[in-house]
Amino acid sequence: MMKILVIEDDLEIRKNLKQLLEEHGYQVYVIDDFKNILEDWKKKYQDTDLILLDIQIPYMNGELLLKELRKESSVPIMMVTSRSSELDEVLSMSYGADDYITKPYNPSILLLRIEAVLRRSKKEIQTLTYHHVTLNLQKCQLETKEKIIPLSKNEMRIFHFLLQHQGTIVSREEIMKYLWDTEEFIDDNTLTVNMSRIRKRLQEAGVENAIETKKGLGYILL
Repeated sequence: MMKILVIEDDLEIRKNLKQLLEEHGYQVYVIDDFKNILEDWKKKYQDTDLILLDIQIPYMNGELLLKELRKESSVPIMMVTSRSSELDEVLSMSYGADDYITKPYNPSILLLRIEAVLRRSKKEIQTLTYHHVTLNLQKCQLETKEKIIPLSKNEMRIFHFLLQHQGTIVSREEIMKYLWDTEEFIDDNTLTVNMSRIRKRLQEAGVENAIETKKGLGYILL
């Protein structure tokens, strides 16, 4: 079930949106306290699949909130507003909105636009799972429920290669050839440094002894 977060200060519209979305199979969260929206989102709602965000909300303008959210996440965001100014639309899209709809909207059109945004985002999201850790290829990071751990491009690509061959020994030459094929050149010493860093990143994520060195053969992701 896809999860949608509704950030709308009009109680009646909020209730109607929640009902409409739930009737069409979505799990819906609503925010009714607007003082600490960004902090609440970080603590409770980071797993949502889409945010419906009104421009005119208390304490923080919706466009400014959009800008702050984009510093933290690439979650799809659809702006909903009663204003029809082209400037609002331009600003929203330039700040990273995925779509924009003006009130009063046709519920069927809104649902179709939501489906389209979710469909596009589903194609773009690339994640792989290792134990309780997610490798987010789009964001170049490891993710757990408690932590987000950034990776360098080479760290991500090496771990991705190991993950694709989990349980199998891969040689240093195979890893370096894989990186060359993706137009990233590293030498033998750089590979050693990167492997050390990947182990540390996995330890930070709570996975100990994930990569075993097989002397004279290469590495194996356990």
